[in-house]
Amino acid sequence: MLFKLNIEKTLHKLLEQEDTDGDKKITKEDKGPRSFELITVDGLPYEVKGTYYLSNLLQELALARANGDTEVKVSLRKIEEPPASRISRMIRYYFWNDLTRTVDKEGLKKILSDDKADDTSQRIYVPSSDTEGVNYFEWLASEYPNLIVEILPEKITPAYVKSINDKPGILSLKIVNDKGIPFVVPGGRFNEMYGWDSYFEGVGLLLDDRKDLAKAMVDNFCYQITHYGKILNANRSYYLTRTQPPFLSSFILEVFEAGNSISLEWLKETMSVAIHEYETVWMEQSKRLCDNGLNRYLAEGIGIPPETEKGHFDEILSEFAMKAEMPKEEFEAKYISGEIKSEALDEYFIHDRSLRESGHDTSWRLDNVCADLNTVDLNSLLYKYEEDFGYLIKKYFDGEFQSINGKIYTHDYWKEKAKFRKQKVDSLLWDANHGGYFDYNFVMQKQTYFESATNFYPLWAKMCSEDQAALLVKNLMRDFKAKGGVLATTHASIKEIGKGKASRQWDYPNGWAPHQMLIWKGLLNYGYKKEAQELIYRWLWMITRNAVDYNGTIPEKYDVVKCTHKVYAEYGNVGTQFDYITTSGFGWMNASYQLGLHLLKDSLLEKLNQLKDPDNLFNS
Repeated sequence: MLFKLNIEKTLHKLLEQEDTDGDKKITKEDKGPRSFELITVDGLPYEVKGTYYLSNLLQELALARANGDTEVKVSLRKIEEPPASRISRMIRYYFWNDLTRTVDKEGLKKILSDDKADDTSQRIYVPSSDTEGVNYFEWLASEYPNLIVEILPEKITPAYVKSINDKPGILSLKIVNDKGIPFVVPGGRFNEMYGWDSYFEGVGLLLDDRKDLAKAMVDNFCYQITHYGKILNANRSYYLTRTQPPFLSSFILEVFEAGNSISLEWLKETMSVAIHEYETVWMEQSKRLCDNGLNRYLAEGIGIPPETEKGHFDEILSEFAMKAEMPKEEFEAKYISGEIKSEALDEYFIHDRSLRESGHDTSWRLDNVCADLNTVDLNSLLYKYEEDFGYLIKKYFDGEFQSINGKIYTHDYWKEKAKFRKQKVDSLLWDANHGGYFDYNFVMQKQTYFESATNFYPLWAKMCSEDQAALLVKNLMRDFKAKGGVLATTHASIKEIGKGKASRQWDYPNGWAPHQMLIWKGLLNYGYKKEAQELIYRWLWMITRNAVDYNGTIPEKYDVVKCTHKVYAEYGNVGTQFDYITTSGFGWMNASYQLGLHLLKDSLLEKLNQLKDPDNLFNS
């Protein structure tokens, strides 16, 4: 059945009747009749009924209008498309493209006009070691009258980064033949390439036959390591001293093994860079490598992180200002200028920056303690690096690999590294009595016993024994399973520490895509198919139910207890602000949906499209 529609007339009438709250969406909160008459091309009337079908109609009209059309032929199949199929199709054919950026002449039009710049001059910072980039952007400056090209010093210090805090700008990425190598941004207000987000986005891209884009993101990561010394939190000037959770070996391996079109030379080059990152970023003694042989997050930097929203640190600054017997604003200004020195406050901001380096900004698990912790997540990820390097060398380089810097590595070398790390993790992070791994405070020399989804990363990294896995899965399904998927932390771990304070977005009752994805794969690594299917279904059901009720909304995060995108925590919820149709969703949410559908059994997919309540399916 086909409808030929005048876009503006139909859109106006549809919104006037159904969008009763005037937000340019049709959601379950609107009070319209939820029935709208269309005429088929054959002249027959047809009633489109229900919030979901009406919002689909609105979206199809919006897509056609964005294409410059005045009339459109819309099929009933599109309007009444099963919800899981529609969400997946939108991700594959619309969302990835809308989230793609480049740092070049064309791409800068969007990047430089975003809301992160607060003056009339727009800046791009380029490494002095990137001759091609320097030449390109200095030439490009003539095209943009307000563009200032800043050449970074050869040695980038925390003091230098602080000196440019009032002159924020984008950091260049790889340029080839005057074209920026593309990357995917998280979504919404973001226009930069984020660290660990990119790996999870890459998982979705590979499933959606976008190997070209996934490979490009690996290439940009290698550029960052080569020219900035690390994979950046994101390519903004204020992130120059901060890295992100290490997923590069997994990213390289999965891109390379996704097909036969990538050369062994590319694998050699990217592996060489990843090994360099492992050695220089993570294994430098007394920095991110601790004396006990395990690793921590340790972001360098001076003073208050400048990217945070106004007022974010008011509570801690007020506490110090009160002790100094002066107004908060005066204390803050003098601390920033260096007139006031405070070792205790300096230490607080070291922990805060390190927390942000972990990707979990913010959580009570890491608040004012992050740099003192050997975390389960980081040491699982580095174990995976060591296992991945050994695997790739054995399979593709006959057991011996010569890096592009001439150093030789063997499969056995990396296996020994992984073996050593597992022994250390079992000794310091594993507790058999509690049946789990916990972050280890090496200053206090004890485990924290904080219950976090990150404690299950060893399942994904294949670092635990079968017996350890059995205990982990028991705890996971008992303590972390919510109606909408896996909790970021348990309520028990935050109820005292967070009492009377602002909610932290990486804590209960919220759930996040990367945790779900890693835990699903971890469960499957150890043969826990039933548990994996349940958790996958719960997450997909929540996303699908929410999209059906709220005009296709795919946000950054969810409250997995109440199964809603209306999350009342810091920073709001990116991906919820749009008119008529979301054209981008949110990067790792999109990827989690595609991965979940890829792993879900057909029998459960049918129930997903019917929106069968997971509690009725799995608790009976």
